[in-house]
Amino acid sequence: MNTVLITGASSGIGKATALYFQQRGWRVIATMRSPEKCPDLAQLPHCQLLALDVTNLDSVQRAITTALDTGEPIDVLVNNAGYGLVGAFEAVTPEQIQRQFDTNVFGLMTVTRALLPHFRQRRQGVVVNISSVGGQMTFPLYSLYHATKWAVEGFSESLQYELQPWNIRVKIIEPGPIKTDFYQRSADVQRSPDYTRFENRILLNIERTSQNGAPPELVAQTIYRASTDRSWQLRYPADPLARSLLWLRKLIPDGLFTALIRRQLISHNQSSELTG
Repeated sequence: MNTVLITGASSGIGKATALYFQQRGWRVIATMRSPEKCPDLAQLPHCQLLALDVTNLDSVQRAITTALDTGEPIDVLVNNAGYGLVGAFEAVTPEQIQRQFDTNVFGLMTVTRALLPHFRQRRQGVVVNISSVGGQMTFPLYSLYHATKWAVEGFSESLQYELQPWNIRVKIIEPGPIKTDFYQRSADVQRSPDYTRFENRILLNIERTSQNGAPPELVAQTIYRASTDRSWQLRYPADPLARSLLWLRKLIPDGLFTALIRRQLISHNQSSELTG
């Protein structure tokens, strides 16, 4: 029986991924900050819940040690834990910036580093890092979230060279807008009176887009495929909109692409009002 360890598995993409792997006969180690809040996963066969806070080194080490103490190897790591800091860059605090990077970048690195000795000893393993279309393109008010996802993309792309000699595969999953409670549960929205009209329009349009997003189960399917296809493919757009956006991003010049984003998120006849 193969084993997957998933961070941020209490809801959304993480929980859908835990269920998808479990239903296909995998042993699932579902980690989250508060396992007691997710009793339904704990009741499933071959599903172990562990407390793990990616921003706390001791918590990461305890969870990994507990997971490996069973004597069963871990085959796949899914670095899913993360959240989005939303708002004008000028308005956010240093503490918010630090927390955004601690969770989305440094936490991902900490968990990966904790498992790499195990993977190297076995000379096999898969590291799946959940990025976003926002790891290759950007939207207004998401500058810090994008900064973390671009960091994840660069980290993963470089790491693949280091780990290939050990037969350890690195995968990047790039979802587009996903229909989860991310925008209510995992988004830290920082409002600013100086940007109110701009924020209102952008957030309204992004919320509308998210309501038409793909279900998290579609991302879970992509994660499973990346974990099991035994290829050295690095990037996996997770849904049709993600594939279209990333294809456009590569195909057309920067100026045209940013004009398309402006047209989608800020109506032409209100641009001067919003920035004035």
